Amino acid sequence: MTEAERIIGTPDSPEGAGAEPEQSSRTDGQESAGARSRGKRRIAVLFGVAAFAYALDLISKMIVVAKLEHHEPIEIIGDWLKFEAIRNAGAAFGFGEAFTVIFTVIAAAVIVVIARLARKLYSLPWAIALGLLLGGALGNLTDRIFRSPGVFEGAVVDFIAPKHFAVFNLADSAIVCGGILIVLLSFKGLDPDGTVHKD
Repeated sequence: MTEAERIIGTPDSPEGAGAEPEQSSRTDGQESAGARSRGKRRIAVLFGVAAFAYALDLISKMIVVAKLEHHEPIEIIGDWLKFEAIRNAGAAFGFGEAFTVIFTVIAAAVIVVIARLARKLYSLPWAIALGLLLGGALGNLTDRIFRSPGVFEGAVVDFIAPKHFAVFNLADSAIVCGGILIVLLSFKGLDPDGTVHKD
């Protein structure tokens, strides 16, 4: 090999033309690994938020059934806010009591959709929003399946009773908060995969 060839490198040598593709390949691999790592962390956040919301809802309902059902309402802020145990066969906030089975199917479908979206999730705000939706949907679905009068027809336990408003529970609150956050993220143009678009 001549001195000139040694300095500039031959096409087949690491110092020559092959060096740049190898560097590019390593960079692409590192970026791909980083993206997968971020995706896993976002999925962990989603299921962590969902588990927290679900556990909070489940524990609150157990306490309400044990301590408050068949008892007088507890005034929290005078007449403006009470804890009053009721059984709701309808959707959130007491709507549509004649369609219990339909609402059960919808809740199950929401859970499946969120689980599918999780595979493409790279946005932390979306992970939180979907986690709230998932935890709330699981909370009310648990009531639909395991509470009387029967499987898929069970009545949801509600207990938060503001004045001049429907009685609801923590699962309803999680669903509403998650839905509001999703609307805000959509207005900002942030997609679940972390990309931002402008119309």
